[in-house]
Amino acid sequence: MSEGTLYIGHRRYSSWSMRGWLAVTLAGLDVDVKGIKFERPGPTRAIGALSPNGLVPFLEHRGAQVWESLAICDYCAEIAPALWPADRIARAHARSIASEMHAGFRDLRSSMWMNLGRDFAGLGRTPGALADIGRIEAMWADTRARFGTDGPYLFGAAFTVADIMYAPVVTRFLTWKPELSTWTSAYCQAVRGHPLVAAWYDGAAKEPADWLIEGYETPPG
Repeated sequence: MSEGTLYIGHRRYSSWSMRGWLAVTLAGLDVDVKGIKFERPGPTRAIGALSPNGLVPFLEHRGAQVWESLAICDYCAEIAPALWPADRIARAHARSIASEMHAGFRDLRSSMWMNLGRDFAGLGRTPGALADIGRIEAMWADTRARFGTDGPYLFGAAFTVADIMYAPVVTRFLTWKPELSTWTSAYCQAVRGHPLVAAWYDGAAKEPADWLIEGYETPPG
């Protein structure tokens, strides 16, 4: 018998669900995973009946209720501390860039939405989105240079909460294909090749056809 339930949305579109699922799975929590089909127009009543903020992901585990992806990551790190870097200075940096992702990059998120099944190459390149991409590339390069020289991820060999928080950004880069540096492209391929990220893509590909949402499938005009 499992120790709880993780409620998520569409794997194809839900970047926040992806983050919550990666954290829960990487931490080894024994939970059932329940996907909920989005209603359009929203909000989705089934999610509102479960989650305190009416959004996914939402985790119930051993009596705890946790919502918001970064809070779920922190909860999972209490159980599996290796989700954050062990070094104090590296951990502070990781928390900072994870928080910046949680709170920012709205232009990128609105102009280049997450869709794991389409190729929108060359589209969505608004000034705001390109500015966000520039900041992300600079942040990733600085993080790698300072803390990640011993492996393919932001903090080296370990796939941490920082990588979890930016994994959906990687999916956007792979879908929309903005111009990226050679190193950024290599990091994107490393994240895409992680077994859990690959498993999330596989799950997205198996979602029913009636889960497709026209607005997310239509390229910007």
